[in-house]
Amino acid sequence: MQDTLEAEPGRLKVFVYLMEQDDPKKCTSAKLVRLNLARPIRKRSMIPRRAVVLNPSATTVLSPQDREHVRRGGVVAIDCSWEKVDRVFNSRFHGLNRRLPLLLAANPVSYGRLGRLSSAEALAATLIITQYPNQGRRFLEAFKWGQTFLTLNHDPLMDYAGTRDLSEVLRVEESYFGDVWRQNSEEIG
Repeated sequence: MQDTLEAEPGRLKVFVYLMEQDDPKKCTSAKLVRLNLARPIRKRSMIPRRAVVLNPSATTVLSPQDREHVRRGGVVAIDCSWEKVDRVFNSRFHGLNRRLPLLLAANPVSYGRLGRLSSAEALAATLIITQYPNQGRRFLEAFKWGQTFLTLNHDPLMDYAGTRDLSEVLRVEESYFGDVWRQNSEEIG
């Protein structure tokens, strides 16, 4: 993945709200904390109010326009089990709730599943889309499958990062994943 975006200033604030619902050996958030790439949050009330909170149920989609919010307030991944995601995200979290535009998972648990990203994948994608590609890639270097995530999603990530507004993000998302997303929704519903 080639960097065509501006250089990255200092270290960003990256947090993970650890709900400890998954196998600790497979928890990407716990590994990011151990590697000092993310700071742990253990209480919901400790989520910074100015941070971008990754919430798959949010109505607003993350875009490059969130770059300044990420720079100033940081980004928070809510680390919970995908089996409990509906219950966890039933209520709104403090902060600027954003859903990621659709991407393919590369982690071994959800490989190839649309939108079913690990916390590490979600954080990396957030940083890449908000034009911090080097820091985003750094999160994936800790995992054997990290490069696979970048390979699977190279074009959509670059196109999302190159958009000028939310409507463009939605058009890019539709162009890559519209048919697959509609088909999955119909099968579930």
